[in-house]
Amino acid sequence: MNLLKKITSLSALSLISMMNAQSVRKILNKKESFRKDTIFSIKADTKATYFPVTVIKGKQKGPVFSIVAGIHGYEYPPIIAIQELLNEVKPENLKGTLIIVPIANVESFQKRTPFVNPLDQKNLNNAFPGSPIGSPTDQIAHLITQEIISNSDIFLDIHGGDANEDLLPFVCYYDRKDTPEKTNAAKSLSWQSGMKYVVSYPYNLAQTEPAKYAFKQAAKQGITALSIEAGKLGTVQNENVQMIKTAVYRMLEYSNMYSSPFKNKVQAKTIQLDNQDYIRVPENGIFYSHLKSGDSVRKNQILGYITDEFGKKKQDIISETNGIILYKVGTPPVNKGETLFCIGYTKS
Repeated sequence: MNLLKKITSLSALSLISMMNAQSVRKILNKKESFRKDTIFSIKADTKATYFPVTVIKGKQKGPVFSIVAGIHGYEYPPIIAIQELLNEVKPENLKGTLIIVPIANVESFQKRTPFVNPLDQKNLNNAFPGSPIGSPTDQIAHLITQEIISNSDIFLDIHGGDANEDLLPFVCYYDRKDTPEKTNAAKSLSWQSGMKYVVSYPYNLAQTEPAKYAFKQAAKQGITALSIEAGKLGTVQNENVQMIKTAVYRMLEYSNMYSSPFKNKVQAKTIQLDNQDYIRVPENGIFYSHLKSGDSVRKNQILGYITDEFGKKKQDIISETNGIILYKVGTPPVNKGETLFCIGYTKS
């Protein structure tokens, strides 16, 4: 009897996912120009949640450009930027289609929870491609994979610094060598965004390995994929909201989809960073550093130090390369294994 109930429950969850998925395809198949707001409902055992999706279709044919914000619900500038974009983009002026997920992790956003979904304590940005019969986070990742990413020509995942992260704004893509056309398209969009720093990540993912990250899942599926990182420390900075909007509009204009209100804005000189050095927290403690994101560092430089609860120094943190701090822990508590610094650089 218990097994029958379990099978019935799993079938019901699969049906929920299928119904949601089909609704996106049906929306995309409509002929006229429109905006459609819809909700994806998710239930796993007694835990229920949802995430919103907006489809904006223009009068003329063009690419399907998908945007996801709020995979981490405590990263506010991306969410606020997309809220503003939703009220600004006019379907009659759009060529092609926008699929927008304004808040992917609603529970994290509403409960002000950094990194994880409080319903299952899972990190959505570590869950792709997800599962139709898993926990709420698994199901959200599955639906985004199947019905947002898979229906996209271009996929943009927008993040920022979470509650404890001091972050330098940048745009990034995966340097996937076996799909040069898509990789070059992502690079071109990155350079056209107007953002000063463009970061490329190595891509060495086997087809049997899970992508984990949303825009890496898109890259794995052979879709033009990139990500914006802007905002920090779990607060809303208007300059980062505007930076995100400017970058999105410039990408849309470059894709011949929408006229950017920022097209005459002077673009900063672009700096490409093709390598990253990740410094992990060596042991639990209290972290001190006078450095901030965007600072240049040199090899063997002391970046900060960790103390115990009595203020006694336990260990210095030392850089192993010359580069620029892309992001770092910006609050005192640190836990062993966390990323303490990400330093971007280009080999000479």
